[in-house]
Amino acid sequence: STISIDIDNPALLESTAPCLFLAFQCDRPTAPPQRYLLDGLGAVEFGRSHERGAEEVAEGNSARLYVRIPDPTMSSVHAELRRAGGGWELTDAGSKNGTLVNGKRCASRLLADGDLIEMGRTLFLFRRAIAVPSQSLHETLDRSIPGMATLIPALVSEFDRVRAVAKGSINVTIVGESGTGKELLAGAIHRLSGRAGAFVAFNCGAVPPNLIASELFGYRKGAFSGAEEDRPGLIRSAEGGTLFLDEVGELAPESQVALLRVLQEREVLPLGTTRPIKVNVRFLSATSRDLLEAVASGRFRPDLHARLAAFTCRLPPLARRREDMGLIVAELLRRHAGEAAQLITIAVEAARALWSYPWPGNVRELDNCVSAALLLARGGRIGLAHLPPEVRSPPESEPSRSTGPLQRPLTQTQVQRRDRLVALLEAHGGNVSAVARELGKERVQVQRWVKRFELDPRSFRR
Repeated sequence: STISIDIDNPALLESTAPCLFLAFQCDRPTAPPQRYLLDGLGAVEFGRSHERGAEEVAEGNSARLYVRIPDPTMSSVHAELRRAGGGWELTDAGSKNGTLVNGKRCASRLLADGDLIEMGRTLFLFRRAIAVPSQSLHETLDRSIPGMATLIPALVSEFDRVRAVAKGSINVTIVGESGTGKELLAGAIHRLSGRAGAFVAFNCGAVPPNLIASELFGYRKGAFSGAEEDRPGLIRSAEGGTLFLDEVGELAPESQVALLRVLQEREVLPLGTTRPIKVNVRFLSATSRDLLEAVASGRFRPDLHARLAAFTCRLPPLARRREDMGLIVAELLRRHAGEAAQLITIAVEAARALWSYPWPGNVRELDNCVSAALLLARGGRIGLAHLPPEVRSPPESEPSRSTGPLQRPLTQTQVQRRDRLVALLEAHGGNVSAVARELGKERVQVQRWVKRFELDPRSFRR
């Protein structure tokens, strides 16, 4: 049977809670970001200190969290975030350099989901309701797949599942947009598996259909015109290891049949031979297509899909991982600059642009952006001018899941209803009808709630 794991699904975790992320320190871009859960808190006070830290102090029936940042452009008491009815209100505490929300200076503001907050040269990201495990505290990342760091609790949970599956032998299919890191995750699964053989990657969409068989299964000398020597093929080259089939949804029907036989019989028949050869290979595959839709339409064999997708992992686009931008930027800086990454700084205007741009090319596009910016900045301070034009001037819209701050504070019951609605919209990719079915409500009622809480279902689509 197929185990389908969707890392955007908050129902896999135990509850939802408002959350604040210390997203990025422009003067210390390789410093690890941090996550602060706001449940149980009445207020958060931000200020400057010589060392970074967070201390929770009891205050009546709730608690106050003191967040201290070694940012010389912050004031000793810079701003306060406090519960306001059913939401959270951010108030500048008379700081020298002010507090900005989504690039605009503000004295006081009720925060909306996804708001980007600037204090000095430090960025914070506010999430109104994210899925969290019940045992989570304020923390930095702890356990993640090598090369796939995350601060998103739902993603940490799913990577735990991927790690467990990696140690077995079942085949895994990774689904995600181009540039989301599917091959990187496949390579991590191979390393975690402990398999002694090689990790061999093959892009099914980059080779003409008439050459797929010879590339995968190999051939004997003289099997066809141009076959001047024996070739083992990629499947046998991965003996004892892992074969990664990228863009597996592009396979032609005849290639699907041949691959299915390999998966069923665990043997290959090289072109020009009559005796099959047994193989011990684990198959990982990736696709940017909807394979289930391709199966339903007859473009992809259901039996092949069942063999390849014993476990399915879905990687979200970068636009839905803004909490992880700081981790990813830090990793890219270390990858391209090595030890010199510790000396690099980023102008706050450039950092704001990085967080505001939607990144249609995902992590691959961000990687290209960072590597080019490092060259243009000559290893010094990366400014706005060092970023591509499209990143410098993104579409004018605030990076929030809602259309704007709510007009008045919500009651506790409304807050719970809104948070539940946000979680279900996340789980169902913005499908209002599916949310209504799960709640046992009419679709029109769910639409009323969506309008009341100023949510945009389109922003939840995968």
